[in-house]
Amino acid sequence: MPAKNAFYAQSGGVSAVINASACGVIETARAHRGKIGKVYAGRNGIIGALREELIDTSRESKAAIRGLLSTPAGAFGSCRHKLQSLDENRAEYERLLEVFKAHNIGYFFYNGGGDSADTCLKVSQLSDTMGYPLQAIHIPKTIDNDLPLTDTCPGFGSVAKYIAISTREASLDVVSMCETSTKVFILEVMGRHAGWIAASAGLAAERDSDGPHIILFPEIAFDRTKFLARVKRTVKRHGHCVIVASEGAQYADGRFLADSGITDAFGHRQLGGLAPGLAEMVKSELGYKYHWAVADYLQRSARHIASQTDLDQAYAVGAAAVEFALQGKNAVMPCIVRGSGKRYRWHIGEAPLQKVANREKKMPRSFISRDGFGITQAARDYLSPLIAGEAYPDYRNGLPRYVRLKLEPVARKLKTAFKV
Repeated sequence: MPAKNAFYAQSGGVSAVINASACGVIETARAHRGKIGKVYAGRNGIIGALREELIDTSRESKAAIRGLLSTPAGAFGSCRHKLQSLDENRAEYERLLEVFKAHNIGYFFYNGGGDSADTCLKVSQLSDTMGYPLQAIHIPKTIDNDLPLTDTCPGFGSVAKYIAISTREASLDVVSMCETSTKVFILEVMGRHAGWIAASAGLAAERDSDGPHIILFPEIAFDRTKFLARVKRTVKRHGHCVIVASEGAQYADGRFLADSGITDAFGHRQLGGLAPGLAEMVKSELGYKYHWAVADYLQRSARHIASQTDLDQAYAVGAAAVEFALQGKNAVMPCIVRGSGKRYRWHIGEAPLQKVANREKKMPRSFISRDGFGITQAARDYLSPLIAGEAYPDYRNGLPRYVRLKLEPVARKLKTAFKV
């Protein structure tokens, strides 16, 4: 009987190192030929399975797969599609089962964040509810760093490094111009409910006068009066004020400052326009000249300045997912476990998806300064090793060299199509 094939897919917002996890999966599976057949990737995530749009990674060269280590974004395409419960949408589960059977797939590796963990958990239950043997392993990835039971989430360390560097460089720019020009600079970063990315900007400050002078966290209710007072006091003291604001900044009643009034496929409120909104607030109330920027996709795609720690961990969780599957495990997630002691050490642990799916890890209050506008030494101790090391890609003609896969499709075996 031929070895079962594996299905790997990327989900949600991508990162600078998600492809390193793909590399870990594919290389480890190739090292276990005979136990695992081929690794098929879903074109655009779980949608690729539903539409029977599979990519044959065995057609990619060893060098191309290795090149994923230094290539940002999702090499196979990602999506935002959350499976409903079996009772709500049985057709999708039946379709998955049909596709998996047709292609002899017995291993499911889903690389994503909290909603992806929920999807992976539901897929893992196919074995029990629909009588099909399937092992599902979730591979953690989220720049928001908000998955529980893992010390950090692959993808976060590189974003943190990019934001800390960008904040430091922008701060120097503002300092050099504040006498006659910009007094206030605002950088908007990602982070809907957890302020980990915004917190990483705090690493840029080594002295009291260094930016960022104000960090806005989702975990701390926004107070307009206190915010404006801090801006005014900072400009009076230092001549300028650098602000880093998490997109999820919200009022005490839970309303987002940047709520666009639109929801996405996962039911999340779409956010946008925080930085210009804050800038206008500062201008109208204090009269300061300002500039603002939104890191947006730049922060999560910045492979040119990725963290070596982050890259190593992203590869490790991908490789561990395959090892877990070969050990017969199901409905689990490889996680990062931080060692004790002053020197940073980490190893791979294991977390049950029942305790990961649909749960968020927010910033502990002990990581946020008493006034709510900065980070503490405990936060610095946590964050600093995650941005350590420079994992530069190879360059050609002044630009990074990123791999482009062939993405050769697997021949369809089913006669029926499926609309997603």
